[in-house]
Amino acid sequence: MSKKAAPTASPATDGNDPVSRFEASLKELEEIVARMERGDLPLDESLKLFERGVALTRECRNSLESAELRVRNLLQPDAEASFDANENDI
Repeated sequence: MSKKAAPTASPATDGNDPVSRFEASLKELEEIVARMERGDLPLDESLKLFERGVALTRECRNSLESAELRVRNLLQPDAEASFDANENDI
């Protein structure tokens, strides 16, 4: 008897892909900002939330930089091809 492998979730729906992680981090960061803007938190909790917010900001920035690099890499062959085509016109 052979067992069939259980279907795996697609990257877009498993919640662990880069886009889902970015969106979750951004949502958490927005919630932290809203809580801190109310101004009713004890100092200790405010500091903890601030530290978490800084960490989330770094995660979001890294995700955006990674996405930008992916886009540049995807467009790079097109840029070289158009450069080569323009070079032939000279």
